[in-house]
Amino acid sequence: MPPIPDDSSRPVSEEDRDTAIERLQNAYSRGQIPHEEMDGLLHQALTAKTYADLATSLASLPEEQADTSTIGALSGRIRRRGPWRVPRNLKVESAFGKVHLDLARAVIEHPVVDIELQLTTGQAKITVPRDAVVDVEGLRTVWKDSHYKPRRPSRPGGPKIRISGTMGFGRLKIRHARR
Repeated sequence: MPPIPDDSSRPVSEEDRDTAIERLQNAYSRGQIPHEEMDGLLHQALTAKTYADLATSLASLPEEQADTSTIGALSGRIRRRGPWRVPRNLKVESAFGKVHLDLARAVIEHPVVDIELQLTTGQAKITVPRDAVVDVEGLRTVWKDSHYKPRRPSRPGGPKIRISGTMGFGRLKIRHARR
């Protein structure tokens, strides 16, 4: 869950509420929360109106370990496709080469996936699930703009894919899977 903002009286978003509930469920499955407390903490998270209320339900949890992986190559290709497991945070580094991440059949266990691109030259192509919501606001490009045409999700509940980082002299193409 993101840090509590300075204005802790600000209303909670559904995404923040979902993230908090996921953290509680994960802590329970790891045995960090006893059964007797779980119902009360879930109720607190579900009924939280402000960030301060939400923080109260998560206060007793140990700090969450970040699920982060880095894929890097100096040159050549970086390719992931098929049923691969996508971490919560994925960092992709390439100096000279092509990157192709196909998330269409990947196992995505998190409601939000952050992909950080650090690419000097070359091109990158990311295929996202059909029902994914893509956010490219955190991506900086030097030479060419990224190519992404947002589409309306075909059904609710798809993952949110946030793409950030820096692209040097290359192009990023993002497309939704057809099936």
